[in-house]
Amino acid sequence: MSTGWIITLIVLAVLTIAVVVLYFLGKRAQKRQEQQQEQMDAYKQSVSMLIIDKKKMRLKDAGLPQAVLEQTPKLMRSSKLPIVKAKVGPQVMTLVCDANIFDSVPVKKEVKATVSGIYITDVKGLHGKQNAKPQVKKSKFKQMLEKAQEKAGAKPL
Repeated sequence: MSTGWIITLIVLAVLTIAVVVLYFLGKRAQKRQEQQQEQMDAYKQSVSMLIIDKKKMRLKDAGLPQAVLEQTPKLMRSSKLPIVKAKVGPQVMTLVCDANIFDSVPVKKEVKATVSGIYITDVKGLHGKQNAKPQVKKSKFKQMLEKAQEKAGAKPL
């Protein structure tokens, strides 16, 4: 056998082992996520709150309790999370919002939110109109493309 075939077989063996390991790690992560979702569903409650501010910021800069910072993995501490400051009753609280609903959370409005601990999982408006679709920011490339198409007289995408 030539050395080319031997190298190809070794690479295939390594790739096969990597795929099998990733498969089992994925299954374990999925089970862990299902358990966490069950716990969040068990502790969820509906709360009326006034949203003061919302930002994407680092966990250590958000002003969350020290116990929360100690429980989070070290890699997550420096990543940016959707943080919401809200007035719940007489108390102003800092809460972590679900990334899927962060854009639909209205600022300076009273909402009925489903909260599990310090995690906001769902938001419904109480007073006033809610925007059905939040404004989606366009990338610089798409903005320049639309401007160029307008100048050329073509229809924008």
